[in-house]
Amino acid sequence: MENSETGYSLVSDPRAWWLLAASALALEVTALWFQYGMGLDPCVMCVYERLAVFGLFFAGLIGALGPRRAILRWPGYLVWALSAGWGLLLAVEHVGFQSDETGTLSCSFLPNFPGWLKLEEWLPALFLPTGYCDDVQWQWLGVTMAEWMVVVFAIYLVILLGVLAIEMQRLRSA
Repeated sequence: MENSETGYSLVSDPRAWWLLAASALALEVTALWFQYGMGLDPCVMCVYERLAVFGLFFAGLIGALGPRRAILRWPGYLVWALSAGWGLLLAVEHVGFQSDETGTLSCSFLPNFPGWLKLEEWLPALFLPTGYCDDVQWQWLGVTMAEWMVVVFAIYLVILLGVLAIEMQRLRSA
């Protein structure tokens, strides 16, 4: 079997898409553990980042529905790219709030969801912030949670780039 076909079989395998969904779900469960198990208050940036992780979960579900069919696989890639890219931008901005020693940077206390998507009202247990963006409540190995989220979203983007490279190689050889 050719190398490009091996790579394609990997990206068209539903288990790969389920792994994407499961990893995002694990991050969501971890966020809830931090919030309810450890009593850490999520800020508005945490809530937005949580929504971006839900986007990764939905991308995995979309792709898992039909990984061998481009009509489902490519929308899955799009949701994956938008969610991971938006999440990375949010996490970088969040790190900026936490590292600002001047105290001039701040974020809103309440989320700014569109009127048709009032997640903080519909699912307050998941999307209602109760903390402040510049408050560092947790660190591991000297790295804050916001900094870890930069790493997490960057990893998701790097994996996506690898998957898209496999797709492009397959399209060129077809």
